[in-house]
Amino acid sequence: MGLLEAHRAMAGKTAVVIGGAAGHIGRGVTLGLAREGVNVICCDNDREGLAAIVPEVESLGVTIDASFADVTDPASLDAFYDRVEASAGHIDILVNVPGGVARALFDKTTRASHARDIRLNYGYVVDSCHRAIPLLRKSGNGGSIVNFTTIEAHRGAATFAVYAGAKAATTNFSRALAVELGADMIRVNCLASDTSLARASNAALAAEDFERLAELGPDALSKSIAFYVPQKRPPSVEEVVDGVIFLVSDLSRTVTGTTLHADGGTWAAFGFLDWPEGDSFMPAPLGGTLKKLVG
Repeated sequence: MGLLEAHRAMAGKTAVVIGGAAGHIGRGVTLGLAREGVNVICCDNDREGLAAIVPEVESLGVTIDASFADVTDPASLDAFYDRVEASAGHIDILVNVPGGVARALFDKTTRASHARDIRLNYGYVVDSCHRAIPLLRKSGNGGSIVNFTTIEAHRGAATFAVYAGAKAATTNFSRALAVELGADMIRVNCLASDTSLARASNAALAAEDFERLAELGPDALSKSIAFYVPQKRPPSVEEVVDGVIFLVSDLSRTVTGTTLHADGGTWAAFGFLDWPEGDSFMPAPLGGTLKKLVG
């Protein structure tokens, strides 16, 4: 199938986007699908974002039904899906976007924070997929589910322990679900992002982390990313959304049960950083960088 044919085939489809009105990524996913001619049913816990996204999507010539839902509250998510079932005969696409964490050593966290991290990064995904699958089956033409995960699901992410465990659960849940739904031609994949301008604006880092970076000047964060990301820059929101569009389009019609890493190469590097002072790529700094740091 050609690129233009795959894009044309998306027009007129219906997508549910959980967390699709606010934030950088969620809003970007909704607008990206709308530009492909996809009608969107979305929810979010940001009422201002919900009000703003409607005219933006409608200006692209497709329909949108945007309503409030808090994915950390199972009853709220169920109420949203009740609305979806009442208004849509079927859906073709599901994208589960929400997630988040605050950086902390595990022994400094609480049972309440554990429960929230598990619900926000895994539990709601299970509930959302469970409600969406009957609607995906109704089309008779298969469909696509994309669950947002993270690079932290694939490594020992210290200070993100419960979050990393929850995202790893989402990743393997998606893989198992892909096998179960294969005969229905409902594909299930994950998109794993990493450091990005969108993530830098959320609560993942502690206030003191940003304060220390600010002391080093306005370019400190971009310089640290250049050490860490092989492509020397974080992926933009649009580039992450491009990954979603690929996974829900017919260009990936045989791709299921996998994770697409839209991260500029950080998963491939797996801890190898491009250290300065002539050290180049190594997991730990060598003489040049250490001399600069401690000399």
